[in-house]
Amino acid sequence: MISLLLFLGAFVVMEGVAWFTHKYIMHGFLWQLHRDHHRPEPGFFEKNDAFFLIFALPSMFLIMWGTWFGGTWHLFAGLGILAYGICYFLVHDVLIHQRFKWFRNTNNTYLLALRRAHKIHHKHLGKEEGECFGMLLVPRKYFTFAKKQEQA
Repeated sequence: MISLLLFLGAFVVMEGVAWFTHKYIMHGFLWQLHRDHHRPEPGFFEKNDAFFLIFALPSMFLIMWGTWFGGTWHLFAGLGILAYGICYFLVHDVLIHQRFKWFRNTNNTYLLALRRAHKIHHKHLGKEEGECFGMLLVPRKYFTFAKKQEQA
């Protein structure tokens, strides 16, 4: 039971970490790595993809520590971070930006609201005046739009 709570706790905390990092680091002093995500350049890969590695390192470290030295909390916290990373990839790169053409159409209210919030985030091409920095938590106002779109 404690392992499950550690796993879920790490997963939930990562939404806050992702929001904070996106708002204050990606749109702050590491904007030069994130800029090409808002202003696409030719090619499949972006400099922004470097953040995948930055976020993967704590997960890998915790999983290895937990595996090698028997640290249960390390292992399950690392797995929670890994699970968030997988969700982030599926939601952000596959569903929203469709870098992989696996899921093209959806009528799900939550997913439509999520896409709308992210689209609003990307309407700002610069690092200032952004909004909707989270990934999985969507402001309520975007659900109203999604429900209207779902009914159309």
